[in-house]
Amino acid sequence: MMDRLNARMNGGQSAWTADQLATMRKIREAAMRDPYALNELRHLTDNIGPRLAGSPQAQQAVDWVAAEMRSLGATVTLEKAMVPHWVRGVETGELVAWPGQAAGTTQKVVLTALGGSVATPAEGLTAEVIVVPDFAALRALPADAAKGKILLFNHPFDKELAAVGNGGAAYGGAVVYRAAGPVAGTAAGAAAVLVRSAGGADYRLPHTGMTDYDPNMTKIPAAAVTAEDAEMLANLAAQGPVKMHLTLTPQTLPDAQSYNVIADWKGTEHPEQMVIVSGHLDSWDLGTGAIDDGAGIAVSMQAIHLLQSLGIRPRRTVRFVAWMCEEQGSQGAAAYVADYKDQIANHIGAIESDLGADHPTGISFEGKPELGRFLRPVAQVLDGIGAPIVESGGSGEDIAGLAEKGVPSFAPIQDSRFYFNYHHTAADTFDKVNPKHLNENAAVMAVLAYALADSPAPAPR
Repeated sequence: MMDRLNARMNGGQSAWTADQLATMRKIREAAMRDPYALNELRHLTDNIGPRLAGSPQAQQAVDWVAAEMRSLGATVTLEKAMVPHWVRGVETGELVAWPGQAAGTTQKVVLTALGGSVATPAEGLTAEVIVVPDFAALRALPADAAKGKILLFNHPFDKELAAVGNGGAAYGGAVVYRAAGPVAGTAAGAAAVLVRSAGGADYRLPHTGMTDYDPNMTKIPAAAVTAEDAEMLANLAAQGPVKMHLTLTPQTLPDAQSYNVIADWKGTEHPEQMVIVSGHLDSWDLGTGAIDDGAGIAVSMQAIHLLQSLGIRPRRTVRFVAWMCEEQGSQGAAAYVADYKDQIANHIGAIESDLGADHPTGISFEGKPELGRFLRPVAQVLDGIGAPIVESGGSGEDIAGLAEKGVPSFAPIQDSRFYFNYHHTAADTFDKVNPKHLNENAAVMAVLAYALADSPAPAPR
């Protein structure tokens, strides 16, 4: 018992010297004072704006981030990746017939096209709305009940689950309808599919995101409606026939060439070995991508800035990566794994931040259980900002390919209670970011990156 208590109090046997732990504390404190991440995020969101892959803004973001990293003295590479080029277009919905309708009136429905959606006819389509709560209810309908109709999946985001810190689980329960709803709708013969927005804020905010089509099936238009409008449609459809006029005019253009931005802060002893700090540079187009994932980009940039400003060169290279096109298929991440397939053994660790900018409570790791014990001294350093937890869990979508190949992978554990109120909506803007919390996330990123890059022996793998 006393051995376990001493390990908790003292961190156990440390992979780092007292001087290295002091350097970690120095990085932590500098991160909390440094306005760099906030300033970079403000420019990325307010000046450049939404960064849908293939767009002019995405290319401007690539060029700007590359220039910022060069100004710090990092070695910058632009890594090519072909990405989808989808353009949103017009998106409108209105009820044209429903029980209790006043003569000569219509009723607006607030919606947004799902990423990758095909278009309705230019003049739109008019059809009856049929509402189901889930896939099981759809399967239970009589044959052809949805044929030629607009099918709405009214499956709510579990706000109570999110409120106790399980925002990711709440999102997972709702987002499956966004991903698979159009295929299910096609199989049922529907003319179009609507899904209830996969988010927690009931401020009539539609929540976009990528949908998946089966290449062997007909593609039908797909959009997300607000929670309020989903409830209204469910209520009216229970009373009698409801007809909607739906217009979506997105276009899928030929794939575009884009880039991951790679910036290396070279190591002193093993520059060929690297630790990745990263976020994804692309965003959806309704807001300006502040929490998804401008914040992840900014705190990763700050990790390099802190090493530069403090004059720290770890044993190994710290590699910043701004991933391109996470939102529409992670093509940038796939390009990286393909291009560096022969150097996977030299990837000592990979960190990604992609859950916003709220308070971090520690580090989530993906890899051997020994990583938990290995990182205990780092956790003690991060206890100074309320981030002492180290636990096995997920890491990040863009580094998943590296994790699958055995690279120890990490992510900040972040407060997820409010993230999905804004995620993929028009409200994902700079004002949602708390400067103190952003700096806490930067501290986690920079301290962990230094620890992995400077440890005498690599992290367990």
